[in-house]
Amino acid sequence: MDFFKYQGTGNDFILIDDRAKTFPAADQAFIERLCHRRFGIGADGLILLQNDPDYDFRMVYFNADGAEGSMCGNGGRCIVRFAHDLGLFDSETRFVAVDGEHLAMVSDERISLKMSNVSGIDDRQGLTYLNTGSPHVVCFVDDLESFDVVAEGRAIRYSEPFRPGGTNVNFAQVTDANTMFVRTYERGVEDETYSCGTGVTAVALVAHQQLGMSAPVFIRTIGGNLQVSFNQQAESSFDSIHLIGPANRVFAGTITV
Repeated sequence: MDFFKYQGTGNDFILIDDRAKTFPAADQAFIERLCHRRFGIGADGLILLQNDPDYDFRMVYFNADGAEGSMCGNGGRCIVRFAHDLGLFDSETRFVAVDGEHLAMVSDERISLKMSNVSGIDDRQGLTYLNTGSPHVVCFVDDLESFDVVAEGRAIRYSEPFRPGGTNVNFAQVTDANTMFVRTYERGVEDETYSCGTGVTAVALVAHQQLGMSAPVFIRTIGGNLQVSFNQQAESSFDSIHLIGPANRVFAGTITV
């Protein structure tokens, strides 16, 4: 089986061209094994590119635990780069994912991905919660470099307000008037990742609402830099949300299955 490895600000994915629909998508253990960093290819997730009659392609995303996941922003940027590398479009594309339609544009190294509209930012037992295609908690902290993201993130991820599905957890620190440093604990990976696209999107919107940051908000992650542009429609309602940053092929290979 041919595969391709892509990364977007250090968030890495196995990409499979599944337009022939031959990949065993129901085999969760197999997908988990492919994503394993010791016994497989190694990745934060696996993404299938499939045909769709109404779009340039369909994105099907699986978490590293092999379960089909909610929307992945960095994965979305990576599959856009993959589709562009396959010659499926020139500079602009329209595709569908689990949360609906997405538009994207490729300009050299930069990919701009239109995210789903956000219609609410909630308080759940003192924690700020919103859904940007995936569920996210946003917490502001003062010293993010030394913060124990895994321990604190895991405690929130499994806590009562977010059962049974759980949530992703983002910890963010203001670094200047329009920039945040963000670290994310991702469900499904069950660890900190180098970057999370839907997570930094959530942080940007909360930073605008609670801290008054204007768009675009610039985000620094362990894996690199992103920016998020948006338009606020109402107090907790946003549209024209774009996640902007690089995504690149790392390598390609063949694995025996």
